[in-house]
Amino acid sequence: MKNITIVVLLLFTGLSWSQVLVINELDADTPSIDTHEFIEIKSETPNFSTDGYILVFFNGSSSGGDRSYFAYDLNGLTTDINGLLVVGSVNVSPFPQSIMSENVIQNGPDAVGIYQASVEDFPEDTLATETNLIDAMVYGTNDSDATGLLTKLGETTQYNDNGTNANPKSIQRFVDDMGVVTFTAATPTPRRENDGGGMVINPIAISVNNTQINEGDTFEIVFTAEFNVTSDLNFNISLDNDGFNTSDFTGNTNITISSGENTASTLITTVDDSLDEGDEVILIRFLDLEEPIVASNGAIDIRVVDNDFTMAAWGTPLEPTYGIVESTQPNGYYNSLDGLADEALRQALQNIIADPTIVRAQTYADVIDILKEADQNPENSNEVWLVYLEEGRPKLDYQTSSVNTGKWNREHTFPRSRGGFYSIEEDEIADGVDIYWTTKADSLRHGNSDAHALRAADGPENSTRNNQFYGEYNGPSGTAGKFKGDVARSVFYMAVRYNGLEIVNGFPEGNVGEFGDLATLLDWHRNDPPDDFEMNRNNVVYNWQFNRNPFIDQPDMIEYIWGDMIGETWNQPLNITDNTALKVVLYPNPSTGRVYLSGLNAEADVDVYSIDGKLLAQYRSVQDYINLDVTSGLYLLKLTSNNRSVIKKVLVD
Repeated sequence: MKNITIVVLLLFTGLSWSQVLVINELDADTPSIDTHEFIEIKSETPNFSTDGYILVFFNGSSSGGDRSYFAYDLNGLTTDINGLLVVGSVNVSPFPQSIMSENVIQNGPDAVGIYQASVEDFPEDTLATETNLIDAMVYGTNDSDATGLLTKLGETTQYNDNGTNANPKSIQRFVDDMGVVTFTAATPTPRRENDGGGMVINPIAISVNNTQINEGDTFEIVFTAEFNVTSDLNFNISLDNDGFNTSDFTGNTNITISSGENTASTLITTVDDSLDEGDEVILIRFLDLEEPIVASNGAIDIRVVDNDFTMAAWGTPLEPTYGIVESTQPNGYYNSLDGLADEALRQALQNIIADPTIVRAQTYADVIDILKEADQNPENSNEVWLVYLEEGRPKLDYQTSSVNTGKWNREHTFPRSRGGFYSIEEDEIADGVDIYWTTKADSLRHGNSDAHALRAADGPENSTRNNQFYGEYNGPSGTAGKFKGDVARSVFYMAVRYNGLEIVNGFPEGNVGEFGDLATLLDWHRNDPPDDFEMNRNNVVYNWQFNRNPFIDQPDMIEYIWGDMIGETWNQPLNITDNTALKVVLYPNPSTGRVYLSGLNAEADVDVYSIDGKLLAQYRSVQDYINLDVTSGLYLLKLTSNNRSVIKKVLVD
């Protein structure tokens, strides 16, 4: 009788392992935050290689059509000592063996399957299939059953995650003593057996007191195990991340937690060099933990603020300067416009800025790099200037997840929904300045990534603006509104650059391609003329796209197309004189240190820069001369008086 019982139990146990891999746990929804999702796979034997397997996620909504939205390659991974493999975001604890971006897994009604296949076999929008399927789970959050997915994947039951903000849950697989498999929503247990069995793991957590420090600062890293270790535990950590490496810090990265204890620490000192490397991020992670010791977390960020940032010679939009930055337009760039009026002028202008033999279109991902340069804060080279909030924000704070607070992102001045632009999959590849699409006036889709009409913006403020017309949206209360002329000229540019776009009076609704309000945009343009900041961004975008915003180079042209000069013949001045530039002469030059100022009608402020743009000294309320306390060399002096500025070079012997 005893032998018969063993045979029966073995039979049931074998039935529970009809597949090599099974979906053991799924957390598809962490309510309100969507940052802790993961999927846990289980193998029949521990330390099982998942080479040749993939995860495929399917959208079961009516719009998703039971088609794939994401495929994840499991090549190069293995399950652990309990046969578990967790794929999830960096927020999951214990730390996943393989990282997936947060907020990828949809809430449902959806499905995920393990396939013995290649990711190339499941391009986006592939219909769900049982071919090469190893295991699948159809799930939701109390949604109606995804009957299409159930049928296509050969499943009979949809499992629901009933978690709440206060009590998050995951869908977990259980096998009873008789080998019967059931699924239950319970408190998540990543990297641990759902029933509490298996070999006990001991996760180690990394903690720091400060997540932002300055170059030269010292900080402590503390390591805490969940349980006391039974023998000395030695392991190594890495701090490397992008440009930050071992040359940027001193301190011990070989850690020992002594037997009978559960904690250890190390002190790290960052190197204060003289290079402007930009703000950097230290990424603290374990290198060589051995199970049952595992990482509780493993991607701890510490920002190192570079104190060697540079300042531009020109001002921010809040304190604009004029005449310092010169247009980099080629000689004769606008010559074909002379003598034209009305539609002929507009068409000739479009022929320049949409010339398919010259102009380039970049990807939407490339725009991030363009904005880091074009919208760089003149007061800090490590920041971008936020268009509506009118303040700087670190370039590192670009939004990469669903959380936009404190982040910046890309703002379409001519909203996508108003213009009819759209993205394609290739738009998410940043392939650099030398890889581009050919584009023309009818290439309206390329308006999605046209950097002349995209600005760095605060994430929440971008959401607040949404797709409102300017005039409906006037910027945050309490700000100066110095962005208004800039965004107006970018909208005017779009209306000429792309066929199918037009600026109209009022606030039209429902007519894609129409943007209002013309009167508001003309008023904003006239009251906020192009400054050095805007001219610089025009030059930067030109380096990428090989076209310019003509209304920054030739702002009066707006009047000839939309304003008070409609019907008049356009002729660009033979010599463009910027009457907003400060006229002043410095002498003697070269100088031994004392420099006299001639031509001022009022006192001036003088900023002294090294030739590489670093601010060295400031002199206020200067009228006749300044004594430069500098070593021999070439220097840049920015003189500002009555809101006019100019830059002069001075050689000090």
